[in-house]
Amino acid sequence: MSTTHTPSEDRSAVRSLTRLWPYVRPVRTRLFLAAFIAIVASCLSLVIPLVLKWMVDGPVADHDPGGVWLGALALLLLGAAEALLFGFRRWLVARPLAGVEAAMRAALYARLQRLPVSFHDRWPSGQLLSRGTTDLMLVRLFLAFPLTFLLVNGATILVGFMILFTQDWLLALVLLVPVVPLTVLMTYFEGRYAIAARLAQDQVGDLTTLVEESVLGIRVVKGFGRHRSQARAFRDMAKELRGTELSKARLLAGIWAGVTVIPELAIGTALVLGSVQVAEGDLSAGTLVAFLSIALALRWPVESMGFLLAMCQEAASATDRFFEVMDEEPEADTPGARSEKADGPDSPDGGGMRFEAVGFRHSDTAEDLPAVLGPIDLHIRPGETMALVGGTGSGKTTLTSLVPRLHEMTSGRITLDGEDITAMPRERLRSLVSVAFEEPTLFSTTVGENVLMGADPDRADPAEPNGGSRAEDLERALRVAQAGFVHSLPDGVDTEVGEQGLSLSGGQRQRLALARAVVGRPRFLVLDDPLSALDVHTEALVEAALREVLRETTALVVAHRPSTVLLADRVALLSGGRIAAVGTHQELLRTNAEYAWLMSGTGTQSPAAGADRTATEADRTATETERDAR
Repeated sequence: MSTTHTPSEDRSAVRSLTRLWPYVRPVRTRLFLAAFIAIVASCLSLVIPLVLKWMVDGPVADHDPGGVWLGALALLLLGAAEALLFGFRRWLVARPLAGVEAAMRAALYARLQRLPVSFHDRWPSGQLLSRGTTDLMLVRLFLAFPLTFLLVNGATILVGFMILFTQDWLLALVLLVPVVPLTVLMTYFEGRYAIAARLAQDQVGDLTTLVEESVLGIRVVKGFGRHRSQARAFRDMAKELRGTELSKARLLAGIWAGVTVIPELAIGTALVLGSVQVAEGDLSAGTLVAFLSIALALRWPVESMGFLLAMCQEAASATDRFFEVMDEEPEADTPGARSEKADGPDSPDGGGMRFEAVGFRHSDTAEDLPAVLGPIDLHIRPGETMALVGGTGSGKTTLTSLVPRLHEMTSGRITLDGEDITAMPRERLRSLVSVAFEEPTLFSTTVGENVLMGADPDRADPAEPNGGSRAEDLERALRVAQAGFVHSLPDGVDTEVGEQGLSLSGGQRQRLALARAVVGRPRFLVLDDPLSALDVHTEALVEAALREVLRETTALVVAHRPSTVLLADRVALLSGGRIAAVGTHQELLRTNAEYAWLMSGTGTQSPAAGADRTATEADRTATETERDAR
């Protein structure tokens, strides 16, 4: 998917940021209180010029040192009160805002777990990672600083101008002149900066994806000597990001120059006019000092607007990126629309696993192109093991992913013991069906925890006094998968396998994945070529133990080798997205040229050419395999 996004013309930063309200609502009291305290503290700074006016027109003019010391004490107390209030505001918001960030991160992670596999197929992991880290940090900083100080600065400017108008309305009007050019400048800046901020955040996500892929694929990078090309790709992407950040810096420099120069010109003009009025006796020196002190105090609230708006734009882009994921439709927890039942469980044909006119096509596939699968009609009887055989790209893995609803079928239905899987809550469906994939995935935890992910969570824990059942399930699963090697690891089943389990060999990872699939004694078992990484001797041992498990379940097993096919009671040949033939291994060898060709292992010979010769060779290969298995 394209990760670069340009804000639409009708995009509103305010509209984007208001979507944060559900997460902010629980801490709104503390945030409002913190904003009020900050406004009070900021307004205290505007009282200081009035004290100066009193000192200049009073004790200074009257040569009263005692009054000067009294004024100095008042200034000290006002400064201390302002500092204490700002410190209290910071303490007040630190914990709740950390909680808001944590709640948003937890919500994002929970949504990622519930989004369908098709979503994860489209989205680079680095983009998701940057949304859960950098973007949420920007949101927290927005709530802690720009949001509060936009209110504080706005209130300070309003109160400051009210005081200025009470001191001298003509000079106050002079200071109001920059409002129009500043508004135009900030409006122009906001649109340009929004585009640059979003582009930079997307580029950070792309860069994160590249780093993650390089780390996870470090063996490939080193094995093929591609470290220079990877480093070059990283430099190119980092250079693009640097260019975007420099464009943001130029925009910030421009807005900062504008909001600094324009008010300074107004203050300079007011200083000249005020000095003339003092010289003519129309204005007291204390009033001019107070006026200029208030004007200078208002400089930071005005000048910081550009910086605060920039942070708001970055937070708005981060919020948009966060809700792009949150707005994705998750897998429904409730049963689907196709809730009608097939033949009941008591029907002679209703039990087991049944595919009825099942079809599947990817959502981005053009309508004029054929579907990946369909229609598929297949019945696996209760307690039966069905091998699924087909050429590369025939759709075997896609078909097996439809059973636990990792992908949603686009037509037809699948029933388990007569019940439509779309009528089941997903949690119940996935407690009935256990899966093992050809590419095993392990997590950065212990061997035991990886395997027991497939166990019934309601089973007792082995650490409890009467909790031996999970430990027994674990040992049984390890025996079935011939994974006894775990006991020779440094900490046995408590050994950490590391990220992706890369500290283990491919065959070891595959055996642990198989153990995870069988540990829960599932009613239905779906295995996608689970023995492809095993040597022939280990494969024979695993198959012998696996036969015992298959007697207790209804299983669909993707197979590429005759030895794996022999585990099954019957075989289904998948060709062109459809079931081309169903029968026993020997029957299909003798009656189906394509199946015989697939099982023969004779290389490039096509099914149509030399079918008899291929079938004879495949039959001889299968007979030898049966003899070896016995």
